[in-house]
Amino acid sequence: MDRRLLAKAVLLAGFAMMPEAAFAEGIDGTRMSVVWALPFVGILLSIATGPLLFPHLWEHHIGKFAAFWSACVIVPLIATAGPAPAAHAVLHTLLLEYLPFILLLLALFVTAGGIYLQGNLRGSPLANVLLLAVGALMASVVGTTGASMIMIRPLIRANDDRVYRVHTVVFFIFLVSNIGGVLTPLGDPPLFVGFLKGVDFFWTTQHLFGEMLFVAVLVLAVFFALDIYLHRREKHESHPFDPTPDSPLKLHGTVNLALIGVIIAAILMSAYWKPGIVFHAFGIEFELQNLLRDLTFVVVSLLSLRLTSKYCREGNEFGWGPIREVGILFVCIFICLVPVIAMLQAGAKGAFAPVLTLISHADGSPNNLAYFWLTGALSSFLDNAPTYLVFFEMAGGDPQVLMTKMAATLAAISAGAVFMGANTYIGNAPNFMVYAIARHMGVRMPSFFGYMVWSGCVLIPVFLLCGWLFFS
Repeated sequence: MDRRLLAKAVLLAGFAMMPEAAFAEGIDGTRMSVVWALPFVGILLSIATGPLLFPHLWEHHIGKFAAFWSACVIVPLIATAGPAPAAHAVLHTLLLEYLPFILLLLALFVTAGGIYLQGNLRGSPLANVLLLAVGALMASVVGTTGASMIMIRPLIRANDDRVYRVHTVVFFIFLVSNIGGVLTPLGDPPLFVGFLKGVDFFWTTQHLFGEMLFVAVLVLAVFFALDIYLHRREKHESHPFDPTPDSPLKLHGTVNLALIGVIIAAILMSAYWKPGIVFHAFGIEFELQNLLRDLTFVVVSLLSLRLTSKYCREGNEFGWGPIREVGILFVCIFICLVPVIAMLQAGAKGAFAPVLTLISHADGSPNNLAYFWLTGALSSFLDNAPTYLVFFEMAGGDPQVLMTKMAATLAAISAGAVFMGANTYIGNAPNFMVYAIARHMGVRMPSFFGYMVWSGCVLIPVFLLCGWLFFS
């Protein structure tokens, strides 16, 4: 057995052996200093720098990095708060927040990985805009990761006889891997975290449709103008040989579309069906509808693997590496967030009280523009799901208040986390995956900072307009 898995199993088993009454205590965030946030910062910095500065070490020892930063939280918690409160906090986070989160990602990853779009279009400016628009719309249904996996290879194949094609992949990351995922909790991990916290499934659809349409149309317009210019310029240059001639498009693995429908139905069921049946274990309440939802994710994943032909997964170059890495890293991120959330919940009595002044006006009302830019700035370089969660808690953490009286604040947090994940390769998980696929298929992608020049020139002006129009 893997030593990392064994260590985690022993830790959880030790927690489980405690009497249930011992789990009733909580962690007092008012007694914590900002030092408790260092493991959270550490794992996010590791994620940001590892694949770029020491990729070989990171790839082969990612579990050790995650275990180290997790231990930096768990061991001090046990030593200072005691085994019972530490156990309650960690188990509550892993079982009620991390597990549903990763099971949804797994279900979407497996089902989307079984949908294969065969064939090829000619990469004209109009065809490219159509592919990007379809991918962006798909992102809120099958997730940014799923839409990226389905659409990136058809886009690259359509443009493999173009002289200039780097920009098509860059704008693909902007639109399909990020911006398009803002309309539902299926679209992007931050929004599913919000759903788990109590935000209604269709809340973002109702409150962010205008922002998404504004940003997406502007970015698509910039792409269309640029692609027309480059396409006309290519007429005077020699074209590379077309390795994939035009052929009709054909969709394979359509059974997975039905399975994605089952995923959506399971999420809606958990949101709107409240039978009032609750199971208790270790001081934690497990609601029946949520258990059925998570079980459905597992069953759908198994059915997809069983019903999808090998041909479809080979066509998509499906592999377990990305979801394995996300699973390992996010279990660490959720653990490292335990003391951070406790300090945020302490409000003015907690270590983050000075930060609250940056996102509030003098009269105490929320500064929505600051929420948008601060959430977005951190989401550009750190993972956007935990960043969303941090600012969600800073805004009070009450979903009923945030969806009504503070709807503009929640919209600003949601838009900042999703939109600005596009600013760098590391802002959102699909970004780097698309980068790797494009390079593998022969596209000379820009460097980390070269990509930021693209996002700085295209996205930042659009986000400035978006913030001014919708959140100021």
